[in-house]
Amino acid sequence: MAVLLGPDIPVRPLVPVAGDTAPVFDDDAACVAPADTPAAPAGACPSTPAAAATLRPSEGSVHSWDLSTGVDGPGTRFVTFLSGCPLTCLYCHNPDTWRMRNGRRTSADAVIAEASKYTKFIAASGGGATISGGEPLLQPVFAGELLHRMKHELGLHTALDTSGFLGARATDALLRDVDLVLLDIKSWDPQTYQKVTGRPLQPTLDFARRLADLGKEVHVRFVLVPGLTDAPENVAGVASFAASLGNVARVDVLPFHKLGEAKWEALDKEFTLHDTPSPSPERVAEVKAVFAAEGLNAV
Repeated sequence: MAVLLGPDIPVRPLVPVAGDTAPVFDDDAACVAPADTPAAPAGACPSTPAAAATLRPSEGSVHSWDLSTGVDGPGTRFVTFLSGCPLTCLYCHNPDTWRMRNGRRTSADAVIAEASKYTKFIAASGGGATISGGEPLLQPVFAGELLHRMKHELGLHTALDTSGFLGARATDALLRDVDLVLLDIKSWDPQTYQKVTGRPLQPTLDFARRLADLGKEVHVRFVLVPGLTDAPENVAGVASFAASLGNVARVDVLPFHKLGEAKWEALDKEFTLHDTPSPSPERVAEVKAVFAAEGLNAV
């Protein structure tokens, strides 16, 4: 199946992600152009062509939207949470966002109309708009249109909140409409990363390096989980890698919490970290100091 964002603008076919029925865009698949047009040339098949993103109405699966301050990027922000995520993080506080089918089918027009109600307030706070999830890059065309219109129609600073696992789905066109990437690096040790997320680490590292090559500002997020991600060599590895990139303006060391446990229970899922404590303030300070020693702004 091909998706078209307007005349003669082919987009990669949709294929399912292993373990779910939600479709994603396959970067390895050939472009499919309309029958009465020439085949798209090699390399000319963007999954989110920002210049074409508003040529026709777009819809996506949306979990919710909200206003937040100081959590999802600088200032007060209009945050759109898209449904669907290829990761199954053990400490996820929003497991209800994992499946696209559980979201609400919503038009980009509706999201933009809602965000437009708050633009003056957002601008006064030095804030902007954040596309989050779930994993927004599971819906790259929809995420790309939202970013494009938030930036160019509403004049808002834009942020993309992502694990980076599907970073290959983010075209350069999409990233041109992103002012800031909030990048979750959940572990440096590949085995720990696999245990935490159910997915391999390498795609996130590759995406981080690509963002560095593009000079895109990044805030790294690292969740500190006692007995899981807090090993000294794991912390040191994340810190060293983040420092090597040259575009990481900030590192958020996020203490593990269990505020989402009730959602796991409501979904009849086992929360395996039930007996895991939150890290002590002293341990959080020690971890921040490791990042600071690498010249990073750890908060």
